[in-house]
Amino acid sequence: MEQIEVPDQFVDNNEFQLEGIDFITNGDQYLTFTLGEENYGIDILVVSEIRGWDVPTHIPNAPAHVKGVTNLRGTIVPIVDLRTLFHLGEAEYKPTTVVIVISLTNERVDRTMGFVVDSVSDVLNADVDEVKSHSSFGGSVPPDYVDGLVNVGEDIVTLLNVEQLLSLDDDHAEH
Repeated sequence: MEQIEVPDQFVDNNEFQLEGIDFITNGDQYLTFTLGEENYGIDILVVSEIRGWDVPTHIPNAPAHVKGVTNLRGTIVPIVDLRTLFHLGEAEYKPTTVVIVISLTNERVDRTMGFVVDSVSDVLNADVDEVKSHSSFGGSVPPDYVDGLVNVGEDIVTLLNVEQLLSLDDDHAEH
């Protein structure tokens, strides 16, 4: 899967806005990204923006995957490193490293969170019948965080369950 850098003309104050982009598709769309050598995707409808990597404000005694918080236009947003959460090795922050800001509001979740990823790859169009079950998935990602798998050429993209990712704080509060 090809890695892309966000073109300068789309960058404003270290942000890449997805608002106003029209996509035409018959299936679901996923923003794909890389963590190490692995490819992942999240529902593009919950992505509010993509920001360049900037060191967040540290939170004492936070879990290792919580890198801190950032002030996003008056809202305090926790920043989670998915590479650390999924035990994919030490995170390296490079020029392609970005934070994908996700917002979801429904009857179960009302949360905004930023996820650090190695790079954004592409927008994937996938019909429901293309998404394979993850029941036999033996990867490093806990099964609760996986919605399914999609073949893209010779690559496999792991589709993540955004609602589960956004409930990370709830999981840690119970322990």
